[in-house]
Amino acid sequence: MEKEQEAKEQAQKEEEEREAREQAQKEQEEREAKEQAQKEQEEREAKEKAQKEQEAKEAEEQKKKEEERKAKEEEERKAKEEAERKAKEDSVTVSQKQAVAMAEHYINFMAFSKSGLIDQLEFEGFSTEDATYGVENISVDWQEQAVIKAQEYLDFMAFSRQGLIDQLVFEGFSKEHAAYAASQMGL
Repeated sequence: MEKEQEAKEQAQKEEEEREAREQAQKEQEEREAKEQAQKEQEEREAKEKAQKEQEAKEAEEQKKKEEERKAKEEEERKAKEEAERKAKEDSVTVSQKQAVAMAEHYINFMAFSKSGLIDQLEFEGFSTEDATYGVENISVDWQEQAVIKAQEYLDFMAFSRQGLIDQLVFEGFSKEHAAYAASQMGL
């Protein structure tokens, strides 16, 4: 019976060892599975990060290319404008240059409408083409010229609002500029 008892104990001991080995193996497999899952997760995250970095790099390169393209277009546009300006300047006749100078002189001396200044330059002997060129190549605020002319008229005589507008239109100012000038005079 003692042998039987020993055999039982031996069998129980072996069973416990087998269960312990199985438990240890199960725990080892779970650790390995967990480590594998973590490794796969890290690889996915690294791949996603690398992809995002690549996309950001490509977007930055695209943005840089677009900026370079725009800068080149702007440079080409400026070069073209400069070439056109120079060609226009080179093609300007002496008479046209004189018309510009005289138009500037007159506009600094007294107020004119655009058509009135062209008429004055024609009276001075410039062709219609040169007179028009001269007037179109000076820097003038025609609305402001209407205001100045209105003040000149009011300094010498009285006008009704409509009378002043009619006189300014007769001088060659647009109806809008004439009405604006009359309003600026308080009429």
